[in-house]
Amino acid sequence: MLRIVFAAALLAACHQDVAEIDGVFYNGDGRLVHCGVDLDSSAHTDEASIDTGLDRARDRHEIVELYAHNPGPGGTVPPAKIEHVLAGAKARGLAFVTYADFANHTEKYPGIALSFDDSFVDAWARMQPMFAQYDARITFFVTRYYQMDADRRGELQQLAADGHDIEAHTVNHLRAPDYVETHGLNAYLHDEVDPSIQLMRDDGFEVHAFAYPFGARTTELDHAIAKRVPVIRSVSFTYPEVASPCPN
Repeated sequence: MLRIVFAAALLAACHQDVAEIDGVFYNGDGRLVHCGVDLDSSAHTDEASIDTGLDRARDRHEIVELYAHNPGPGGTVPPAKIEHVLAGAKARGLAFVTYADFANHTEKYPGIALSFDDSFVDAWARMQPMFAQYDARITFFVTRYYQMDADRRGELQQLAADGHDIEAHTVNHLRAPDYVETHGLNAYLHDEVDPSIQLMRDDGFEVHAFAYPFGARTTELDHAIAKRVPVIRSVSFTYPEVASPCPN
């Protein structure tokens, strides 16, 4: 237990500022794999570090990519932290960019691409008044869509109607390289990727992008998924002691 606590303290103390992580800034280079920085409390990305990223996006005419999971009391990220990001982006004149914008080459600069992952649909819907207050457009990468009832699917439809972007995040949120190692690439595509895209398309979502659970990826997976969608999102860590899955 002591070693775990020490390791956590070490990571918290050795974080890079967001502005130092080149892979989470998009400059129009047409990359397939994008990467985001985690805003969740467990990632220890504080507001001062976030501000450096917003400043860099403004000053270098880039798009900074950030993501979180469950905003709200008892969730993974406080709503106040999300509001800090939204207010900071608006104050700096950053455009809100979705992953559909990346896919369609309609992104604006400088900008911010903020996304939320997994299946916390109720929490995302409760944030809509805040998103509207800042004219924010958000991307939601959805997993376990097949398990969602009509109410949850209706909330996603309403988020889409409000101008947000609904994208795919696999069927069961499994770590892709591990699944491929055990079952093979074709099985992963058949079991986790294709149904997550098709079920959502069947319900009217266009689906332009795919996010890897945990950001875990390989070049082989990238090339296979690129035949299905033009944009993929991984992650980049703020603690340099741990290898990042981001290829950029």
